[in-house]
Amino acid sequence: MNDIVYQVEHSVVAPVSPAFAWEWRTDVKNWNDPPAEFQLDGPFATGSWGMTRLPAQEPLRWQIREVRPGRSFTIEMPLDRATLSFEWQFDAVSERQTRLWQRIVLVGENGAAYAAQVRAVFGSSLPDAMSRIAADLAAAGASTRSAG
Repeated sequence: MNDIVYQVEHSVVAPVSPAFAWEWRTDVKNWNDPPAEFQLDGPFATGSWGMTRLPAQEPLRWQIREVRPGRSFTIEMPLDRATLSFEWQFDAVSERQTRLWQRIVLVGENGAAYAAQVRAVFGSSLPDAMSRIAADLAAAGASTRSAG
């Protein structure tokens, strides 16, 4: 049942410390992917549930499955007899640079029913999305440094 139906991954380097990258990325208020809106019910911790709202669609529920503070987290979205997971990893390149890595994985006996949609949504857009996240992180880091 856990055979991978589809996966895509990408990494970028952001000009911020690993600690800053972690704190910023694990604050759902910073998740910026219009028109999607994100909500987390509880702390950013294993077991907490969240929701993604998109116009004219039912909300998508997801759960934080694993958190290794400062290092990685995995979010899983349950589907009908399938699961879509978003794995994030934060690796220090230097004191002021962090490699952000994301892997999106679709698994499950019914995963093929979702493969085309997942591929269309994430397949070609992940590099640009990760670059936007790195740019947002850089801007947030710069404004924090200038405010401090």
